[in-house]
Amino acid sequence: MRRAAVAGALAFCATALVALPANAAPVAGSSDSGSTGGSSMGSSVLPTPIPTPTGLAALAAATTQTGKPYLWGGTGPDAWDCSGLVQWAFRQAGVNLPRTTWEQAEVGAPIPLWALAPGDIVVLNDDASHIGIYAGFGQVFNAYGRGVPVGLAPLSQFHIYSIRRF
Repeated sequence: MRRAAVAGALAFCATALVALPANAAPVAGSSDSGSTGGSSMGSSVLPTPIPTPTGLAALAAATTQTGKPYLWGGTGPDAWDCSGLVQWAFRQAGVNLPRTTWEQAEVGAPIPLWALAPGDIVVLNDDASHIGIYAGFGQVFNAYGRGVPVGLAPLSQFHIYSIRRF
């Protein structure tokens, strides 16, 4: 059942993947901003709730680990902890992430909740002590904890600390 749900989510994501609209051009550093000082966001792009190919590839890689056991400090291939799974999945998609949840919470582009899309990294709990990959339909793909195999969990059971995108 979980595999079918993930396959359905991935199929949905693949059909939803479209190019950014022209009005989602860089918003910082534009010539009409009137600002001559302060901090610049560089070439930031207005976040949209559209999945990235990198995020979808990482999500697809992560789903191949469904059902494997949780192991604190686990980096695969036989058992995982949350940040080890996320690090491995994004490596399969060509992104080298740091090892720990707290380090992973600081990399990538920050995304507001309203723009959450499948493939985004979701940093969870008030202390950023857990991490997973958003799978769509209110589900996060993660290595949750001892006795719980790698798979989907309702995002609603967590507090979202931050969201990051690659």
